[in-house]
Amino acid sequence: MPSAPATKHRDDSQARRAMRLCTWIALGAGALGVALLIWPQLLAAGGPWVQLVLGALTLFFAFRARAIGTRGVNDYDGRLSLLAAMAGFAIMFFAGQVAFGTLVRLAG
Repeated sequence: MPSAPATKHRDDSQARRAMRLCTWIALGAGALGVALLIWPQLLAAGGPWVQLVLGALTLFFAFRARAIGTRGVNDYDGRLSLLAAMAGFAIMFFAGQVAFGTLVRLAG
C-alpha cells in the first residue's frame, strides 16, 4: 500500500526572511572570526576568547538558519549556512587550541 507523498509546507516569507538574516549574521561572524585567526594582532587583549565567542555565534546562527530553511522554505539550498558552519568549526578549533594553551600556561 503506497503511502501518500510527502507534502512540503507552504513557503513562508517570514521564514525566508529569518533564514536569510541568520545566514548573513553567521557569515559575518564567521568572516570576522577567520580574520582574527589570520591576523591575531588586530585584537591583542582577549583574542582567543573573542574568537571562541565568534565561533559559537557562527555555529548557532548557521544551524538556526539551516533549521528554519529546512522547515519553512520550499527551495532551501543551504550552501551558505553550511559554509558558515564549517567556518564556525574551524574558528572554534583553532581558537580553542590557543585558549587551552593560555589556560595551561596560567595553571603551571
